[in-house]
Amino acid sequence: MDHYDSQQTNDYMQPEEDWDRDMLLDPAWEKQQRKTFTAWCNSHLRKAGTQIDNIEEDFRDGLKLMLLLEVISGERLAKPERGKMRVHKISNVNKALDFIASKGVKLVSIGAEEIVDGNVKMTLGMIWTIILRFAIQDISVEETSAKEGLLLWCQRKTAPYKNVNIQNFHISWKDGLGFCALIHRHRPELIDYGKLRKDDPLTNLNTAFDVAEKYLDIPKMLDAEDIIGPLRPDEKAIMTYVSCYYHAFSGAQKAETAANRICKVLAVNQENEQLMEDYEKLASDLLEWIRRTIPWLENRAPENTMQAMQQKLEDFRDYRRLHKPPKVQEKCQLEINFNTLQTKLRLSNRPAFMPSEGKMVSDINNAWGGLEQAEKGYEEWLLNEIRRLERLDHLAEKFRQKASIHESWTDGKEAMLQQKDYETATLSEIKALLKKHEAFESDLAAHQDRVEQIAAIAQELNELDYYDSPSVNARCQKICDQWDNLGALTQKRREALERTEKLLETIDQLYLEYAKRAAPFNNWMEGAMEDLQDTFIVHTIEEIQGLTTAHEQFKATLPDADKERQAILGIHNEVSKIVQTYHVNMAGTNPYTTITPQEINGKWDHVRQLVPRRDQALMEEHTRQQQNERLRKQFGAQANVIGPWIQTKMEEIGRISIEMHGTLEDQLNHLRQYEKSIINYKPKIDQLEGDHQQIQEALIFDNKHTNYTMEHIRVGWEQLLTTIARTINEVENQILTRDAKGISQEQMNEFRASFNHFDRKKTGMMDSEDFRACLISMGYNMGEAEFARIMSIVDPNRLGVVTFQAFIDFMSRETADTDTADQVMASFKILAGDKNYITVDELRRELPPDQAEYCIARMAPYSGPDAVPGALDYMSFSTALYGESDL
Repeated sequence: MDHYDSQQTNDYMQPEEDWDRDMLLDPAWEKQQRKTFTAWCNSHLRKAGTQIDNIEEDFRDGLKLMLLLEVISGERLAKPERGKMRVHKISNVNKALDFIASKGVKLVSIGAEEIVDGNVKMTLGMIWTIILRFAIQDISVEETSAKEGLLLWCQRKTAPYKNVNIQNFHISWKDGLGFCALIHRHRPELIDYGKLRKDDPLTNLNTAFDVAEKYLDIPKMLDAEDIIGPLRPDEKAIMTYVSCYYHAFSGAQKAETAANRICKVLAVNQENEQLMEDYEKLASDLLEWIRRTIPWLENRAPENTMQAMQQKLEDFRDYRRLHKPPKVQEKCQLEINFNTLQTKLRLSNRPAFMPSEGKMVSDINNAWGGLEQAEKGYEEWLLNEIRRLERLDHLAEKFRQKASIHESWTDGKEAMLQQKDYETATLSEIKALLKKHEAFESDLAAHQDRVEQIAAIAQELNELDYYDSPSVNARCQKICDQWDNLGALTQKRREALERTEKLLETIDQLYLEYAKRAAPFNNWMEGAMEDLQDTFIVHTIEEIQGLTTAHEQFKATLPDADKERQAILGIHNEVSKIVQTYHVNMAGTNPYTTITPQEINGKWDHVRQLVPRRDQALMEEHTRQQQNERLRKQFGAQANVIGPWIQTKMEEIGRISIEMHGTLEDQLNHLRQYEKSIINYKPKIDQLEGDHQQIQEALIFDNKHTNYTMEHIRVGWEQLLTTIARTINEVENQILTRDAKGISQEQMNEFRASFNHFDRKKTGMMDSEDFRACLISMGYNMGEAEFARIMSIVDPNRLGVVTFQAFIDFMSRETADTDTADQVMASFKILAGDKNYITVDELRRELPPDQAEYCIARMAPYSGPDAVPGALDYMSFSTALYGESDL
């Protein structure tokens, strides 16, 4: 995209060619743009008694830039800074850029610092944006606008001229005939077009530019050489110059059109105008709030800690409790205001109010639906993230424990495997070393499962995007590398021992038996200690009961384990006895294992100490889960009452809205009593919110005691408040219609009976076929065209349904006996007497000042034979009072 072609919010200009921001302007184009844009700016600045000479220098302090915007917009900007420092200049330029942005222009890559620094590309880009917004955007020709509209206008105006073919804003203008044709089409006396030649572009261009400057007050923005010289003239310079021709020639026509339009403007009800403005503002504010809130709800940037995610959950609860409820009320009030405004417009025989694009009630409902969808997804994401972090913390702690145990076990193993003790050992010692190595290999194999568990946990942490994965991966890699090294060293030592094994003939079976039984028993104790110290996470009573059962089963194996321990110690004692008896040179140590009786006894004592600690931890968790179950039951009991109550109230309100018991005032009073009783129920909703907060704080994620969630209750409550408010508003509008049209209660009952009869779906609205059947039953004989006309009255928004309010509006309008024309004549005769006109002084004397001036502004002068100065026409008087549609 062009580095200074700003994309307007109304998309009024799509550039034909895009420029990369990092590319320099073509020097020829830059020269043309400097000249054209400077002349264009001076054509406006001279109205304020000033001008610029150097476009990138004279706008650096922002003063003339702000003055230019005030002249072309007719509005006052903020007071400029008069200081000479850079900060004052940046402040002034920012005020100008903010004003441009307030007109719906999105400035891309144009900053105040670049303008203050005299960046020619950015300065020209900014001026081009201003030209687009204030000189080209509003050009409209045959349903095309901006650039396309200006091009179409040129094509239409030059179509009858020979050798003129305007297809673009560059090479189509090089021969000068396009400029001459535009002038000749509007002011033929200024140019003798028949004498112009296509092969003399210099003469053609100079003729057009000189005539435009002298007679049309269009400054000379380019020289003929600027257009003839380059292969392709600058498009933006040409567009700027041509737009001045458009405004010069279309000014008179616009003034005449505006004058005619003012004469035809119907009297606008000031109160309805205010309601429209209030609706637009309230809709804009609500949509803006939704626009700002949805990105916050759609933000799925995860946090690294549980505390940070819980803070996000607390922020979300504040949004649901504090920020959203007022917006729900604003949305309800917006619908009420819209319905009231449409009713008043129908009663005044005025067209239905059509809000600005994107601000219909349906648009707001769609935006609100998007908000609630994002809100639902955000809460689910928060809970999932909390679960994920909880899982990550558990896995990380488990990884650290297993890694620490493994690193403790491997400490010194590499040094042991690298010993050369077998080189000077005796035969018995060699045999002992070989058996010891076999026991070590058995121990090594037993630890293989732990290494795989460590690697699996590290992989799962990576898959769950754990924030400290680099350190986990580094530690895991170190363990795996060390494990591979241990395997290689083990294999190397075995090969060395096996080479020497041929020299060994004796073996100590008792030591071997001790090693074989001590190693698995030691592994069992280490596994038991690891399991007893392992952290656990449960969410239900059943899960903690399962852990408790498994722990009890473990405790049942302790007696057998104690027997095995005593048997292993007995083997060691027997070995000691043999060594002492036969003076075996064993140095009191077992050559096949490093596990000593003291180590076995120490670990056994540690296991016995960990058992009661595990008992206590399981008991405390069981108590916590019992408390969580109490919270689930407490919430479920209340939710199972409130949920059906809300549904019942919704059904009762629906019945009231279609029943015909009593007068409309009785129905209104009944509904307001319902509304009061509903509002009085709010404390129970708040109490349920409190219980829900306790459940979330306790990290309870499911509840088998109820099918209702807090989200269901909130949505139902909001729908209930909206429904009762909307129903009250409908009855109030029915009363307004009844009183305005003079409808009796019996007629209202008849209308309601007919409407209810043909509302076959009992939705409070008739579809088009039900409405057609209703009209036929009431004696209407109509074709498709007539029925389409009636549907356009009762369903102006083309929703395919007819509400009861629209139905009674139509019936009252059909039965009303009014004669607007007679009312106009009677009103005029009262004020004018026997004359055919009324004077300004008479109107000001008889009407209140503001109403008199309101009519005078919309009435045309009377030009009959008996006219006097200040006489006003009868037809314009009736139009001012009642509108042209009634005449």
